[in-house]
Amino acid sequence: MPVRPIVTYPNDVLMQRGARVERIDADLRRLVADMIETMYAAPGVGLAAPQVGVSLQLAVVDISVGEDPSQLLVLINPEIVAQAGKQVDEEGCLSFPGFTEMVERPMSVTLQAHDLDDKPFTVEAEGFLARAFCHEIDHLNGVLFVDRMSRLKRQLIRRKIGKAVQSGEWTGTYP
Repeated sequence: MPVRPIVTYPNDVLMQRGARVERIDADLRRLVADMIETMYAAPGVGLAAPQVGVSLQLAVVDISVGEDPSQLLVLINPEIVAQAGKQVDEEGCLSFPGFTEMVERPMSVTLQAHDLDDKPFTVEAEGFLARAFCHEIDHLNGVLFVDRMSRLKRQLIRRKIGKAVQSGEWTGTYP
């Protein structure tokens, strides 16, 4: 499966809510396989379809980064249906290469989604996995991790990226 280019900020697809997946077919399965390869190649712990330029409610997550195949989850039309507590930790994003910042997320979440066989499932997650789910679902709703920062920090990052775009150092796809 080919590794796809990762779309970087400020590409518009990152700021749009993705369409619901209505049908699981060969094209969607190919997209999922490509997304998994792309996530591992980056390397990352999650990747949302908008990050490869496809505006769909689809994400892949594997906090083991390929070390434990049983941890790979394909999330079709995912929703967080419950959350509790809070955690603040450093977070980065493949669509913002080189940038990390402290971001507040729930400590635990309950997620509902469908798998590639169109079977619904529920996952209860805590800590880092809860953070990864929240981050990827934000992408599916057009919310970026910088949107979870203070206004000042968000402005500083956007200003740095703006300068990099003008200088040609920021190309719009992951290096």
